[in-house]
Amino acid sequence: MDSIVKRFSKYLESIEYPESKTSWNIAGIIKGQNAFYKFDVRDMFKLDTKEFAQNFKTNTKADKMVLEMQNQWVVLDLEELIKYGKKNKLTKVYLNDILPKLEWTIKLLK
Repeated sequence: MDSIVKRFSKYLESIEYPESKTSWNIAGIIKGQNAFYKFDVRDMFKLDTKEFAQNFKTNTKADKMVLEMQNQWVVLDLEELIKYGKKNKLTKVYLNDILPKLEWTIKLLK
């Protein structure tokens, strides 16, 4: 079975991997784009409520968080997400609620 990082890497060019354990898993340029980013790419987990979730730290070295959905990848800007969460005093955000409120989001169809 392919790892989530390997599956996402198919959408990147100029790929780099961290030399030591860090808060990002892969870096590169999204195909068709020109900016180089460090991506936090991890499988989501299921909460007791049966909802899928992802956590992150506010001191991450990653630029973007990648969420794998059934038919697409959703790439979120972590700096924007962290600022939004702090401004609104949120510890939990729902993707469907936050997507329309964020300026920098990319959806990559599978």
